[in-house]
Amino acid sequence: MDGCTIDVEFGGHKVPVLAGGYYDRFRSNPDLDAIARDPAAGNIDFFRRIPKQKIESRIGPVWAPNFYYRSSSVQLLMSAPVSRLKAILPEPLEPLRACPGYGLVALTFFSYAVCDNDPYDEASIAIVIRRPGACGPHALELAAAIRRRSFHAHVLALPVTTEIARVRGVECYQLPKWLAGISVTIGAEVRAATQAPDGTPDLTLRAPAPDFVDVPSQSHMGANTMIHQIDGRWHRTTVRSNTLSFAQRMLPRDVTLSRHGGPMSDLLGGLGVARPLRLDVVRDAQLVLNMPEPFTMPGSG
Repeated sequence: MDGCTIDVEFGGHKVPVLAGGYYDRFRSNPDLDAIARDPAAGNIDFFRRIPKQKIESRIGPVWAPNFYYRSSSVQLLMSAPVSRLKAILPEPLEPLRACPGYGLVALTFFSYAVCDNDPYDEASIAIVIRRPGACGPHALELAAAIRRRSFHAHVLALPVTTEIARVRGVECYQLPKWLAGISVTIGAEVRAATQAPDGTPDLTLRAPAPDFVDVPSQSHMGANTMIHQIDGRWHRTTVRSNTLSFAQRMLPRDVTLSRHGGPMSDLLGGLGVARPLRLDVVRDAQLVLNMPEPFTMPGSG
């Protein structure tokens, strides 16, 4: 973490945060008028209609949802054999099939330039799953998810670059987070990379920059849902997105994804990922991360 830091207590841990940064000043309950005066945050009108609440969590009361005022991301959606995906998914989760015998794996690199927890980067490997309780043809469910920009997924790996992001993810959400070097660059070329915990290269992605589309705020909304277990009970966690600048390419042939033998590389290898189906690059977006909500898995009695 660049800059001066101070230690704060979170979830029974002492974690370093930026001195004078958003977490140091606001503890996840920001003064939006102060945020609006920060040129780096941009227009934050989207967040003014979303009230923060103090919510009980497994580590005590926390302010939620978490706001990400400026973010960017690079996502590569790949096919993988359903047999491999079923072997790693906890029952009764089911892969959403893109075609007979194949499901979907999403590799995503995130860069959060301005957020309640201060800047950090993150990488994710997730399996796209059927919505719990869904029935009917997979093709229709997939088409509806694409149309609504709303997917359900089970996250398998989620390394981050700061300790407060790791502790919050592990203690509040029980997500598979660890510290790792991550970089995301969206310019004349799109580049993203992760390191293994020992600092050696893990994954690298390169692609020519696509043509971006800029849209008005709140005209290109989405909501993705993570399905996971916390203390042995099923929970769903929703991430709402307000995308402002984005690009998408189907069946990209000029994307280079290199695996160097770290944990993310090994995980992709174990899943048997095959050809890239879609490249999504988001140059600017606002995100709202809600706290996990317990729910009864359909069919569990």
